[in-house]
Amino acid sequence: MEVLLIVAGVALIAVIAYYSWLAAKKRREAFQTWSAAHGWNYISQRDRGTYERFRFLDKLNQGSNRYAFDRLSGEWEGRNAEAFTFHFETHSSDSKGHRRTHHHYIGIVAISIEREFPELRIHPEGLFSKIGQFFGYDDIDFESVEFSKKFCVRSENKKLAFDFCNTGMMEYLLQHSKTALELEGNTLAIYDANRLNPDEVEPYLNHLSKIRSLMPEYLFRD
Repeated sequence: MEVLLIVAGVALIAVIAYYSWLAAKKRREAFQTWSAAHGWNYISQRDRGTYERFRFLDKLNQGSNRYAFDRLSGEWEGRNAEAFTFHFETHSSDSKGHRRTHHHYIGIVAISIEREFPELRIHPEGLFSKIGQFFGYDDIDFESVEFSKKFCVRSENKKLAFDFCNTGMMEYLLQHSKTALELEGNTLAIYDANRLNPDEVEPYLNHLSKIRSLMPEYLFRD
């Protein structure tokens, strides 16, 4: 009986591994198809250099063993853009002192905009709060009570926060209440709480383009 259980267990592991491999293969093929259709570059392999280029994004500075994969790069509406899944690890111990490794995945889509800005982070209330507390940022409240309740806005430059979160931007973000974004330098990025899927890339890029269009043009004047 024990032998049968062992054999069944091994068989189950093999089946799970196969379907996991098959799902990953389909994801790669879907990314390849999308990138070819849009004239983008696609690299599926793990890459640690992406972290070095985007380490200014707060959400990437967590855990250990950081790397990106399923990386896409190209142009979107005349702007340089990138999309990738980011991985990091955290560790915990159970009651017996056994160390466990936890794998975390974040989808990131980013575009380059025309000039550089100080850091500004907007995310739904309840997400990424510990990061803000670590850096000592207070939430910025706005005249729109609904917006202030839905979103946490943090920046050391409050004028930028109020300029960015104009009436049109607040109305738009309230229609997309799961949006988590970060602006720093000339990068405008959106976070996804899980691995980035091929069918999410284009909607996120359009989402970023719309957000950029709602930024007041006077912010880009000398």
